[in-house]
Amino acid sequence: MIRFLSTLLLIVFVTNCSLNKKSNFWTKSEKISIEKKKLIEVLFKDEKVQETEFNINLKINLKGKVVNNSFINNLSNNNGRTNYNGKLKSISRFKFSKIDNFNQFEPSIIFSNNNVIFFDNKGSILKFDNSSKLIWKKNHYSKSEKNLKPILFFANNKDTLIVVDTIAKLYAMNIKTGELLWSKNNSAHFNSQVKVYKDKFFAIDSKNILRCYSIKDGTEIWNIKTEASLIKSVKKLSLVIKDNKVYFNNSIGDISAVNIDDGELLWLTPTHNTKVVGQSFFTKSSVLVAGKNSIYLSNDKNEFFSVDLKTGIINWQHKINSTLTSTIVNNLILTVTMEGFLVVIDSRQGNIIRKTDIFKQFNKKKRSQIKPIGFIMGSKNIYLTTNHGRLLVIDASLGKTISMLKIDNEKISRPFVLNQNLYIIKENSIIKLN
Repeated sequence: MIRFLSTLLLIVFVTNCSLNKKSNFWTKSEKISIEKKKLIEVLFKDEKVQETEFNINLKINLKGKVVNNSFINNLSNNNGRTNYNGKLKSISRFKFSKIDNFNQFEPSIIFSNNNVIFFDNKGSILKFDNSSKLIWKKNHYSKSEKNLKPILFFANNKDTLIVVDTIAKLYAMNIKTGELLWSKNNSAHFNSQVKVYKDKFFAIDSKNILRCYSIKDGTEIWNIKTEASLIKSVKKLSLVIKDNKVYFNNSIGDISAVNIDDGELLWLTPTHNTKVVGQSFFTKSSVLVAGKNSIYLSNDKNEFFSVDLKTGIINWQHKINSTLTSTIVNNLILTVTMEGFLVVIDSRQGNIIRKTDIFKQFNKKKRSQIKPIGFIMGSKNIYLTTNHGRLLVIDASLGKTISMLKIDNEKISRPFVLNQNLYIIKENSIIKLN
């Protein structure tokens, strides 16, 4: 801790910069100020990424296996080619009280059978059916805890809903009734994915500690510490489970592999750029995605990695600037850069096959302020959301945007899919399109 504090003070002294910055259910949305930028991001800004198209006339066959229910307890984080080909002709909303910190976190929807589970600004958990009817609404927080406005992260199996949050609580509920089964407190808050596997669940706290708990009563079975960061990341951390191992990243860019039974460390691979001292404090990474033999991860420092699952050795690396969750279809990786380019990569050799500009239709003067939020691969099209409330429909085989829908004027989440419905979260509602 002292070493990190000394490093940060040295950075501030050398740059002569300050890290201080001056500057009912349905509620009216607040306008997102796109102009706000953290000084610390400018301090460690990389050389400007030069994006150019490549092989734009190449038609790619993405007709691999279609996957059903890939958003239900997905252990690999790869949604693949989802069984979705919606017409986007109708829209409805699940309404709730506005989440004040929506823009700072990456909440996800949980699906249980054909039901949708989410939360509101006071930590109430809401379960809706497929017709947008509220099944139950439960809140297991005290008055003082409600005032802290926790952000919740979910995982579930058939019977139990697991919740961890940003005020260091973890608890379990009966997924059918909403009844509280048990509740515990952690020494640090959570900001990570949660994964359920057999009789255990896993989450990473803000001290970069991966913790393994019993689903039955919340007892901690084991934990493994990785290097802590002086500055707490607002980027949600991720983990995948494969072949009786847990793979996870921390806030300074390390990827670790541990034995799922006892938490024994198998390997650890740093991926952050060490050219600039302290840069890893401010790196925003994508969600880890596991393929057959490798894990894929990218970040906002123009780095995209393929890491071997068995050894932790980096197979290949590309200069791709993205914090979005990648998708693997057959032997192809799809990702979208923060500058609005759809990139298709051969997962085996790491060769870029095609790069197309999917933001061409945006005004050149405003384009620099528009950022992709997330995407899913449907049966034939890609559906991508932006920070100014647009949903782009992209022909996957050609890599070209074929239509754009205005969902909102503010930030919306990555799309989620269940059956033939596409769901998008905004700060005060879940939007359903079909």
